[in-house]
Amino acid sequence: MPLKVQNDLPVKEILERENIFVMDEQRAMHQDIRPLQILILNLMPLKEATELQILRCLSNSPLQVDVTFMRVSSHISSHTSMSHLHKFYVTFEDVRNLYYDGMIITGAPVELMEFEEVDYWDELIEIMEWTDKHVTSTMYQCWGAQAALYHFYGIRKLLLDKKLFGVFKHKVLQRKIPLVRGFDDIFLAPHSRNTRVDLDEIRKNPEITLLAESDEAGFFLGMAQEGRRIFVQGHPEYDRMTLDGEYKRDLGKGIDISLPKNYYPDDDPANKPLLLWRSISFNLYNNWLNYYVYQTTPYDLYGTPEF
Repeated sequence: MPLKVQNDLPVKEILERENIFVMDEQRAMHQDIRPLQILILNLMPLKEATELQILRCLSNSPLQVDVTFMRVSSHISSHTSMSHLHKFYVTFEDVRNLYYDGMIITGAPVELMEFEEVDYWDELIEIMEWTDKHVTSTMYQCWGAQAALYHFYGIRKLLLDKKLFGVFKHKVLQRKIPLVRGFDDIFLAPHSRNTRVDLDEIRKNPEITLLAESDEAGFFLGMAQEGRRIFVQGHPEYDRMTLDGEYKRDLGKGIDISLPKNYYPDDDPANKPLLLWRSISFNLYNNWLNYYVYQTTPYDLYGTPEF
């Protein structure tokens, strides 16, 4: 089944070239079906790149998904045009009285700041609290996951000695949980961050179920409230060239950046990176949409004001 996006969203053309079924608003009006309403709070600086990455991940499902992008109003983006934001994004004020089947809150390049120093922190807290009564299941990604773990459970992020950068092995810990159904025992996923959360803090919290971890990268996947909150400390949504772009960007800025681990064949940046995490990425998003959104959400969102 298709993704439904705004007719002239720029990444729509790219998705169609990749043979991903994208339905525009006009065609969707003639479908006798209630699509899943998914809200995406995009905190990443290169918003169009993140739009494309997440829409790719959501496309591999038999469910019809109606996507709305949201931005914070307490921060001015310097990497995405205001015309794009005003045309394709809503603010929290636009949706505060609405209900959604699922929500994704992305990472953000503010991890070296204390949470309270982030200019939109108060707004983000309000949004996270709002999800408990207005969203069936919320997936928090990377810094978004760290923010949620800190706000809801008091788990602090810790500074790494060196940036964790590359593609790392992870192991599944709770195979019977539907979110990791179909995962291999060992799977690969990208990371790009300077901070971490303490695995022991996750393990000893009775409200959080730890689902996947890495000997080298630490915490990767967990959930709470029977899947109402999903935490992903990593970037399974990244495409083949995302780490390459980050590496070459930092080199161009004169930043002391190490080669991303387990990424370039023969550790040679001249070689095309191998895409080794697409299947786990599709599996993760598909399981989330199926088991924690579609099978648990009420058919009439507005007939059930509190989940």
